[in-house]
Amino acid sequence: MNESSAEFFETLLNTPGVSGYEERVQAVVRDYASGFADSMETDSHGNLILCKNPDAAVRLMFAGHCDQIGLIVSYIDDNGFIYTQTVGGWDPQQLIGQRMTIWTKGGPIEGVIARKAIHLLNEAERKKVVKTKELWIDIGAADREEAESHVRIGDSVTLKLGMTRLRNNLITAPATDNRTGVWVAVEALRIAAEAGVKIGVYAVSTVQEEIGLRGARTAAFSIDPHIGVAIDVTHATDCPKIDRFQLGDIRLGEGPVVVRGPNVNEKVNARLHDLASKKSDLPVQAAALGRAAPNDSNVIQVNRGGVATGLIGIPNRYMHSAVEVISLDDIENAAILLADFACSIESGDEFVPSV
Repeated sequence: MNESSAEFFETLLNTPGVSGYEERVQAVVRDYASGFADSMETDSHGNLILCKNPDAAVRLMFAGHCDQIGLIVSYIDDNGFIYTQTVGGWDPQQLIGQRMTIWTKGGPIEGVIARKAIHLLNEAERKKVVKTKELWIDIGAADREEAESHVRIGDSVTLKLGMTRLRNNLITAPATDNRTGVWVAVEALRIAAEAGVKIGVYAVSTVQEEIGLRGARTAAFSIDPHIGVAIDVTHATDCPKIDRFQLGDIRLGEGPVVVRGPNVNEKVNARLHDLASKKSDLPVQAAALGRAAPNDSNVIQVNRGGVATGLIGIPNRYMHSAVEVISLDDIENAAILLADFACSIESGDEFVPSV
């Protein structure tokens, strides 16, 4: 991974983008892609659509959603404590004891979510599973008036952002779901552009995936792609307590996951595997999914008259937490694979399913 690409990824991880509040992330993507995209458009939904060769007859869409799960401010009590609603799928236990950031018009406000100290909990309270509505954010305000002078109802909230490097080229950070997918889509476009790709390649930083795959639906309708590939995180199974019998043997650092199942076009899937097999240094993993995927590939596949769809998964440990873990090798290899895929497509290629 070159220096500018690495800096782009870390900046993505340091930038907030709760579903519906993705403007800051899209600004980062737009700035990075300005040197190699032929066109850039932000639609009224908030999707950022980058394109190489917009006049080409064949259109390929890469989709990575830029939004992350988070919270929004819903109430401030008389003592200045802040209550929230969730945006996206949270395990409330993941929030206890976390440092949080409220993204206000005046800038970020730091706070914490906690509960009574262990010393003060009675036996029943110690056994109770805490609900999100029972948690509050403490920003150190003296009262409601002080809190309201900085924070408004509807302000978005994230876990404290930031990337930490681990061993073996792994990193941990909130929001690797799915800044990894955005990075892969944009990097694949950059690499394909440098290689002289002939077809139209659209890299879309989609919005609002975490609340219903909304951005990919509207972006796909506008682009009307012939082929589409979604890039999102998938569950790594190389840590304790994960069911490999259902999820497969998915390991960090062993390559991106090429998913097969009813949400995926068999010819797209086969070509991705074939391209990887031609490079000894481009590992991929295989996984099965027996239903419509809970990610952007779902709505891309059924856009208009149907789209030949592929799905790339980035192995991720501890998804939807403050300590998601991914491999930098996996995202780099995913971008290379998708750039090769784009460059392999010619105008006469047929992706209609056949025996």
